[in-house]
Amino acid sequence: MNKTHQTPKRHPLHIGMRTIKTAVAAMICAFLYFLLDRNPTFACIGAIFGMGGNKHESIRSGGNRLFGTVIGGFIGMWLFGIYAHFYPESSANFHYQPIMLLLVVIGIILLILLSQLVNWPGAIQPGGVMLCIILFNTPVDTYIAYSLGRIWDTAVGVVIAFLINVSLPEERWKAIKSKIISTFKK
Repeated sequence: MNKTHQTPKRHPLHIGMRTIKTAVAAMICAFLYFLLDRNPTFACIGAIFGMGGNKHESIRSGGNRLFGTVIGGFIGMWLFGIYAHFYPESSANFHYQPIMLLLVVIGIILLILLSQLVNWPGAIQPGGVMLCIILFNTPVDTYIAYSLGRIWDTAVGVVIAFLINVSLPEERWKAIKSKIISTFKK
């Protein structure tokens, strides 16, 4: 009889190193931003999206988030500038105009084409989120500063997640965990 190797079953509720690192990255972002008296939301989101199981996954997932935010942000700023040009009276007090339907279509198509051009399809979803935030939910009088701030905040979170992931790789975590377990067994 041939026995196949079976992976031990894990309990569905599991707090592993990635969970801890993600929580710590978000906490560090929040702490830094509270010190700066700034809203930490987008930095924390960047940290959460930027955390991978290892440094390579962090580069991929954080890169998707950051690149998508950058291209979605710049496309959104450009398109919102077009909106403000055609509707300067409503840009002071934002009102949805039919042109917004066309602008979101153009923006999403451009975002997808640019992501395909640079072979980074994982940037499409976060870029689309950023694009829609700028087009439909940004302070009109400060849309450029707001957009650049969100790009910066995302970059901060992604970098913090990467640094934590690099400083606490899986091998180091396993060694720390073994040491803690052996200490408690004594």
